[in-house]
Amino acid sequence: MKNSATLIFATILFSTTINAQLKSVKYSEGNQTLNGLFAKSAKKSSQNPGILMLPAWLGIDNASKGIAEDLSKLGYHVFIADIYGEGNYPKNTSEAGKQAGFYKTNYQAYQKRIEAALQELIKSGANADNIVIIGYCFGGTGVLEAARGHLNVKGVASFHGGLGKEASRPAEPITTKVLICHGADDPFVSKEEIASFQQEMRDTKADWQMIYYANSVHSFTNPEAGNDNSKGAAYNAVAAKRSFEHLQVFLNEVLKK
Repeated sequence: MKNSATLIFATILFSTTINAQLKSVKYSEGNQTLNGLFAKSAKKSSQNPGILMLPAWLGIDNASKGIAEDLSKLGYHVFIADIYGEGNYPKNTSEAGKQAGFYKTNYQAYQKRIEAALQELIKSGANADNIVIIGYCFGGTGVLEAARGHLNVKGVASFHGGLGKEASRPAEPITTKVLICHGADDPFVSKEEIASFQQEMRDTKADWQMIYYANSVHSFTNPEAGNDNSKGAAYNAVAAKRSFEHLQVFLNEVLKK
């Protein structure tokens, strides 16, 4: 049974990579070697819109590859960032928690890793002035750090991501547009964190929107998250579909095609 599951996983991984025509891209930030993936737009456009994707805490996974494939078919150049780098990839959720926790605390280091990936997306063909950053879970936290760090992007979209920041950090103006797609029953984001985030958006005069999805917990866009909401993280096909449609509306609003 274990061998069968492994074979199925490997088949999904292989087919997704081939179908998406994802290209491995080796790059660096400081002394750290990083390995991202690039999906070229299936449609030609003089505007060359780009999407930088920040994956969840385990790193580049099947879910992020599948979404990259879908977005490239819609006419976007997509780059999936590698935040951790060679020698630092987590082997389990415990290691992932430690790695993600480091970047959440050391947000400036997180911003630098995001900026490095952003530059690779531009090198791969995206228009530097026509880019959106999207992120899932840990990556959803990252897109907000991109907004707070004033990276040159038209918008950021967070899916079941953490929303908080240290209270001691000043709330500076946020000029990029912000979309939050949130599971209404997500146990990992407290009411206090949501209230603090929304107040931050008001204080920074941000153009923001937050959409809640019923019966949804953490990781609602990931088919590999299971379907047991009681565990706090589970896939919800309806919420995944709706949030992807909301993303498309957002992209059509903020990017030129």
